[in-house]
Amino acid sequence: MNKLKIKLVFVLSFSITTLFAQQQKFTVSGIVKDKKTGETIIGATVRVKELGNTGTASNEYGFYSLTLPSGTYSLMYSFVGFKEQLKEITLTQNQKNDALLEENTMQLQEIVVTAERKDANVTRAQIGVERIDTKEISKVPVLFGEKDILKTMQLLPGIKSAGEGNSGFYVRGGTSDQNLILLDEAPVYNASHLLGFFSTFNSDAIKDATIYKGGMPAQYGGRLSSVLDIKMNEGNNQRMGVSGGLGLISSKLNVEGPLQKDKSSFLITGRRTYADVFLKASSNESTKNSTLYFYDLNAKVNYQLSDKDRLFISGYFGRDKLGFGSVFGIDWGNATATARWNHIVSQKLFSNTSFIYSNYSYKISIKSGDNDFSISSKIRDWNLKQEFQYFPNPKNKIYIGFNSIYHTITPGQVTASESSGVNNLKLQDRYAWENAVYLSNEWNASQKINIIYGVRLTAFSTLGKGDFYTFDTEGNVTDTSSYNTGQFVNTAINPEPRLSLSYIVSPVSSIKLGYARNIQNLHLISNSTSTNPTDLWIPSSKNVKSEISDQVSIGYFRNFKDNKYELSAEVYYKDMQHQIDYKNGANTQANEKIEGELLYGKGRAYGMELFLKKKFGKFNGWIGYTLSRTEKSIDGINNGDWYAAKQDRTHDISIVGIYDVSPKWSLSATWVYNTGAAVTFPSGKYTLDEQVQFLYTERNGYRMPSYHRLDIGATWYRKKTAKFESNWNFSCYNAYGRENAYSISFRESKNDPSRTEAVQTTLFRWVPSITYNFKF
Repeated sequence: MNKLKIKLVFVLSFSITTLFAQQQKFTVSGIVKDKKTGETIIGATVRVKELGNTGTASNEYGFYSLTLPSGTYSLMYSFVGFKEQLKEITLTQNQKNDALLEENTMQLQEIVVTAERKDANVTRAQIGVERIDTKEISKVPVLFGEKDILKTMQLLPGIKSAGEGNSGFYVRGGTSDQNLILLDEAPVYNASHLLGFFSTFNSDAIKDATIYKGGMPAQYGGRLSSVLDIKMNEGNNQRMGVSGGLGLISSKLNVEGPLQKDKSSFLITGRRTYADVFLKASSNESTKNSTLYFYDLNAKVNYQLSDKDRLFISGYFGRDKLGFGSVFGIDWGNATATARWNHIVSQKLFSNTSFIYSNYSYKISIKSGDNDFSISSKIRDWNLKQEFQYFPNPKNKIYIGFNSIYHTITPGQVTASESSGVNNLKLQDRYAWENAVYLSNEWNASQKINIIYGVRLTAFSTLGKGDFYTFDTEGNVTDTSSYNTGQFVNTAINPEPRLSLSYIVSPVSSIKLGYARNIQNLHLISNSTSTNPTDLWIPSSKNVKSEISDQVSIGYFRNFKDNKYELSAEVYYKDMQHQIDYKNGANTQANEKIEGELLYGKGRAYGMELFLKKKFGKFNGWIGYTLSRTEKSIDGINNGDWYAAKQDRTHDISIVGIYDVSPKWSLSATWVYNTGAAVTFPSGKYTLDEQVQFLYTERNGYRMPSYHRLDIGATWYRKKTAKFESNWNFSCYNAYGRENAYSISFRESKNDPSRTEAVQTTLFRWVPSITYNFKF
């Protein structure tokens, strides 16, 4: 009997031990890098061969984490354009396993725009998101031959250009200020050079760009319509390298290399235009002394402090200078700085701490006769962000963090000489403190259902020092309140729930749903159709309420022929509260009481986006089509009826084609068409004091002419060796010379003063360009 008991106890103990061993789990984690450069790879896929769909993707710093039952596994590391790597591991304890992926030099150019796994458009839960890889947009022809992320992004459905040669853009009915643009987490308030003909982003310095059109994760906030998250290259930590380009209108140079091989690296990228050099050849003295150029500088260093700690320091500085002799001048620009500390707390917990600075400013100088004065404005942010990413198991990835931003806004300052007839004036600085906490989870609920859900809680406080006004319905001041430095004027607290869900119908198709509430507390005051350097930012206050949008979207995604072709169809509806517009005849210049010139109401945007893309082979490209409406209803405008917003365009079409003729030659072309923007034109005229005045009766009741344009390009790969490569890029913007309207103005006819003439201004016809690019 005793022997039987001993045997039973032994068997039971063995069974419990075996069961415990079977249930015991361990974590494998590490960093995925490019073997050639040491750059971390964002979105690399890490899958367990034996467990089918079990896997994960590396985060924005290349970190991944997988928790699995103990055992022996084959880990498959992959990323588009790189050779797949297979690693055998025996998981009996937590372990670190980094991966160095090699470029697949024999592979044809893949995925023109996105840089993800081949079926990511079907499998990921996120709806309304696109990733852009700068290595794969170099062949798309754009204005002046300058490779430009923003211009290429505007060829995607749901994203519309703000105008001819303009880097401003509209996303799903939102205005240009409703897009949050981040450069290494630092907000960029004006992303344009030369009044929009170039963007501020030198593509040679950019590693990755992701734009969220709807249903953005809870990590992002502060704008209604979209988030464009741009990350700079880290620099090659294996060897020194120099690259650059020489063009007709601009040149650029990029230098990178290791500070300590495998441990640290640096990157410095500079760019400058020299259009002003050509002005010197003019016989006109004023033109000869005019100024027209921009420059920008990107820099980044990173240090691997230990196996668990890494430090990144990056910065951007760019200025534009535009002047006509000594009579008029304007310069504007951005400066950003970011310090980030990555810390691997444990195999499952990743931490990122960021200190961020951003400054945007402009200055206008005017000298005419005795008048000699300047007008300046700026917005400056100090920002602290802390985020934790927790990987409890292969099915969940949890984000939790907070963000605190202190805004200082100088709305305007006039500085005049003693002899000037203009008085000195300084509008009151405005201060605001913006705080947010967020929680989000990426959950693979089953083999067919993936969900991203979360919430963001925002608290926006307007602070003193200063005088704050209360207005009546006519815009007259009814009360003035004075506040001391740091005193709270008002605080708005808003929750922002977010949800994205995908249901995988089959291995090649899925249906997705998305909902997002977004809050915006910084508002751009502009009378123009696109972002100008002199536009004014104001914070929410007692009068200006937080803008709120609720967007719902649904889409169908389908791939064909082993993911060679990608098709998607999305529809969306966006409801917007507390939208802002001007009163008729509003005074917007140097106005201390600008809030009294504003009107408030509601908005709505809805539409359909179709996208067909061929991703592999000698010929690839895409067709994008957007059918949409954007409208506002504001008391005091058009009798409170719904009217078209300035960014409303019914139809928008983009066609892009790239053909690799041979290893030496590549041809490309783009064709775009869109309905003319809504605009306010005079509907009549009258005479007052013997002067003809135009009568405006309906806000945005007319349309600019439809816009269409063909761009063509060719790239000749002159030489490519292990140590040196070069190419020539030839392109022609507006190849068939379409005279698209930039603006339309009205004047009396010189021959018959009783008649009114509409005068169209056109910017570009047949703009050829040649650029030489090199790398060694």
